[in-house]
Amino acid sequence: MGIRSVFDGGELRREFEKSGIEGKFVPIIWKHLIASIAKQQMQDSDWDWEKKVPSLPSSAYSVLRSNLGETTPLSSSLHSVFHSADNLTSKLLIKLHNGAFVEAVIMRYDTRLGKYAGKPRPGGLRATLCISSQVGCKMGCKFCATGSMGFKNNLSSGEIVEQLVHASAFSQIRNVVFMGMGEPLNNYSAVVEAVRIMTGLPFQLSLKRITISTVGIIHAINKLHNDLPGLNLAVSLHAPAQDIRCHIMPAARAFPLEKLMNSLQEYQRKSLQKIMIEYIMLDRVNDEEQHAHQLGKLLETFQVVVNLIPFNSIGILSQFKPTSEQKVSKFQKILRGTYNIRTTVRKQMGEDISGACGQLVVNIPDKSHANTEPLTDIEDLVI
Repeated sequence: MGIRSVFDGGELRREFEKSGIEGKFVPIIWKHLIASIAKQQMQDSDWDWEKKVPSLPSSAYSVLRSNLGETTPLSSSLHSVFHSADNLTSKLLIKLHNGAFVEAVIMRYDTRLGKYAGKPRPGGLRATLCISSQVGCKMGCKFCATGSMGFKNNLSSGEIVEQLVHASAFSQIRNVVFMGMGEPLNNYSAVVEAVRIMTGLPFQLSLKRITISTVGIIHAINKLHNDLPGLNLAVSLHAPAQDIRCHIMPAARAFPLEKLMNSLQEYQRKSLQKIMIEYIMLDRVNDEEQHAHQLGKLLETFQVVVNLIPFNSIGILSQFKPTSEQKVSKFQKILRGTYNIRTTVRKQMGEDISGACGQLVVNIPDKSHANTEPLTDIEDLVI
């Protein structure tokens, strides 16, 4: 078999070109496959390409069979799904072709909550999908469960897209955030191709509804706008000083804060877009008033949205404690009041199924209860 996933678009198009088949048929194939998933017809042991995807050139069926076989054309399978008690969050455990697992999380929001430009927001219930780009992660962030796995392997573009395919069977996905397992910019080519597939036919997601989060891979940030203009960039900053970053994020040693901020300044100059700054609140590590002032001074020349993230427990691996709500509120007030920086506090979602920020590590979640109110979609805030 030459192609891992039918959604590895670049490889499939190259195979078609070798046989003189136009690339325009690729999204047609994907459209039929998505329809089959919606009808729960993907588990057929014998996959009949002519029946499932009609009206292709005869040579296309030969290419598909020789490269993808005659069983289900997906390289991954949905192993299990866990729903939070409030039904606002669903975690998908996805088994890859090599037997490894990744997790993707569906988060449901009400986009009518809050205001935009002083007016009530239009819209309604929407879903954001948090997807993985790697099995494990080599960044080793000490507050993140995925980092405890170490790095296993990169996902192909098709394996990334298949997470969206699986999730679409449960919710209509409007936003995609690369905030799951792995550092997206360490799998740059596959992530860029996956985004291009998601924004093309038949998915047609808006590029402004897709966010890539990075710890700050400078050389990749420097080319990201040229490759994906209009994409949202989120930076896992988590500290206002290099020494604190290196303590909680060992990989930060390779990306000095001054050079990272210069790179972000150039990115913003080219893109003219707000950057989301992610900042996890760790008790007595990076949550004091002095840290808020340091962060404010670091960011005061940027157009950013700072998202303060309550620390989620990662079990016995955790050496940190969450910041109190009072200190989070004070931190937010300093950034807003003193430095006029738009600052939000991320709402807890999926903690009862280990689907919250920093908890993705491939395990069987505990059951408990969570909030029941629909939440405002944080991804709307950077638009």
